[in-house]
Amino acid sequence: MENITLRNINKYFGQDISRVHVLKDLSFSADPGEMVLILGPSGSGKSTFLTIAGGLQTPDSGSVFIGNEDLTKLSNKKKEELRLNKIGFILQAYNLVPYLTVKQQFDLVDRVKKTANMPREEFNQVIQKLDIGPILNKYPDTLSGGQKQRAAIARSLYANPDIILADEPTASLDAKRVKEVGGLLQDLAHQYQKTIIVVTHDIRLNDFADKIYHLDDGLLHLA
Repeated sequence: MENITLRNINKYFGQDISRVHVLKDLSFSADPGEMVLILGPSGSGKSTFLTIAGGLQTPDSGSVFIGNEDLTKLSNKKKEELRLNKIGFILQAYNLVPYLTVKQQFDLVDRVKKTANMPREEFNQVIQKLDIGPILNKYPDTLSGGQKQRAAIARSLYANPDIILADEPTASLDAKRVKEVGGLLQDLAHQYQKTIIVVTHDIRLNDFADKIYHLDDGLLHLA
């Protein structure tokens, strides 16, 4: 299993007088078996933090390590391979393929990542906990926001990554579903030694976290 470390990350957007310092000399690490929350208001840099941690964006300075590999020094091809095999994303936009049923979304994972996906018995437990059995044969445009969110969470977990990066995974969920998703992510971290990092403003997840950080105005500190 891999840990994740960010060292002295700086990120800017814009030019000249419009230049904004989004992340300010940010350092962070999380180990296998930990569920970590990054709390902060909209515009605090949470999504930027997450995309840099997953190698989707490059910082202006600093390093991102997955285990001993520095993402900032890898080729695009190597980054894609590492993301495919070690990092799972749960994004606000769901990113479900519109012409595939929920079940077919998982079949697509098998086609893209042919080995080391979650064993069927374990994944059936995920399906049960997320209560998506009744929607397996439905298409995304027939689902509610909460159903889409739970399907997207399941798809990310099915790829069985060492590190799961989640952007507001409970934004569309009611209190009951928040407890189910929070408990599931916590169980995956503790039982299967996953590293789970959730950026959110949803304090309902606090009870499930091993560590809680606050990100505000580009500065990260432990709660």
